[in-house]
Amino acid sequence: MTAVVVPAWTRRRALALIERNFMIYRRSVTPLLNALVEPILYLLSIGVGVGLLVGTVPGVDVPYAVYVAPAILATTAMNTAFNQTSFGVFIRMRVEKTYEAILPTPLSVTDIAVGEVTSAMINALLTSIGFLTLMAVGGLVTSAWVLLALPASVLISYAFAAGGLAVTTYLRDFPDFQYIQLFMLPMYLFATTFYPLSVYPEAVQPLIRALPLYHSIELVREPALGHLSWDLLIPVVYLVAFGTIAMYVATRRMTRAMLR
Repeated sequence: MTAVVVPAWTRRRALALIERNFMIYRRSVTPLLNALVEPILYLLSIGVGVGLLVGTVPGVDVPYAVYVAPAILATTAMNTAFNQTSFGVFIRMRVEKTYEAILPTPLSVTDIAVGEVTSAMINALLTSIGFLTLMAVGGLVTSAWVLLALPASVLISYAFAAGGLAVTTYLRDFPDFQYIQLFMLPMYLFATTFYPLSVYPEAVQPLIRALPLYHSIELVREPALGHLSWDLLIPVVYLVAFGTIAMYVATRRMTRAMLR
């Protein structure tokens, strides 16, 4: 098998693709608002609604809505970034053939990959800022360290944007997106989004700890609750490694697919 030579990228060329994306996005704020609808509904229905029944979270001693809100913020960054580099890139790659028109220009496949991931990260940061603002207005902020959720959302979005890009290179048609949901939805429900890790049997806890969303939630929830420790370096290292490996896979597979 012929070795895949991944082309280099430059900041200037990648910025050209980012500019192209935001020239399209600026026509409407609807995509960003849509990205906030689902997390707001989860916060109101589960965080606030179920929170009336739960009261204070045992062992954490904060109201349930305050406990859940940072986790939903983390999943907002995840979903915004992942959706843009999975469904969005699939459309541009397989349906609209956008990249076929871009590749004759000086932009390389790696420029496209870096540009798409960076665009997704910017959108995820904007939705995270919007959700954090709603948390503050709703009285769900208990520590000034919650502001660390914004750089955390950048790291989370990097990991999941790169992951979405890598996954997209394996998709054959639209029905394949159902396989993504077989992983994403259970991870969303069980990665300590709505209840602590301690509720799981000890045999299951290592599986939960292996999930990328678990580390994303830890990186946001702990500072949001005023807990800072060196243990937060674990999710940082995990997400950096996850995103870097995913980016490596994505660029190699995109290069093979587009330049064959």
